[in-house]
Amino acid sequence: MILASVKMFCRGGLAPSWRLAAARRALDWQPRRGHRLTPADDELYQKTMLKVLEQDSSNMTFIHSYSSRGFTINGNKVVGPCAIIPRAILQWNVGSYQDITKESLVLFRLLEPRIEILVLGVGNKVERLEPGVLKFMRECGIAVEVQDTPNACATFNFLTSERRVTAAALIPPSAGRALM
Repeated sequence: MILASVKMFCRGGLAPSWRLAAARRALDWQPRRGHRLTPADDELYQKTMLKVLEQDSSNMTFIHSYSSRGFTINGNKVVGPCAIIPRAILQWNVGSYQDITKESLVLFRLLEPRIEILVLGVGNKVERLEPGVLKFMRECGIAVEVQDTPNACATFNFLTSERRVTAAALIPPSAGRALM
C-alpha cells in the first residue's frame, strides 16, 4: 500500500530510488527499545525477595474506628470528644462545634515540637468556625483543616502515615454515621 502510494505520488509513476527504499524500510520497521517489556525465560521462575527497610513506628497514632459514642485509637476506646496529639490522647471538653474557642485550642499552640496541621472533626457535617479562632491558630504557624468527623479521621491517618507532625481534635458524629 505504501509503495503504491509513493509511486502514484511521483510524476510519471517513477519514484526516485531513495523514496522506494524508505517505503520498504517503513514496512519492516519495528520499534527498538532499550529495555525489555517481558521477562526472559530464566527470570520467570525465580523467587522474589522483599526486605523491609523501615518498620512502622510503634509510637504512631491511628484512628481505627468512630461511632456516636467515641473513637477507637490504636486499640484504645475513647468516649466522647478527644484531642489526639503526638504520643497522647486526651479528653477534649467541648460538646459541639459552637464550643470551639481560642481557649479550647490553646493546648495545640503549646506543644513542642510545634505541630504543622491541626485537623478538626466537627461532627456530621462541616460547620463554619469563628474567623478569629482560625486566625488565632494561623498566627502561630499552625494550619487548621476543618472537616466532618469521618473525613477528619481519614485525613489524620493519612497525614500521620506520611510522618507529618499533626494533631486532631474530634467531636463524634451523631448516631446516624458510624464506622466500627
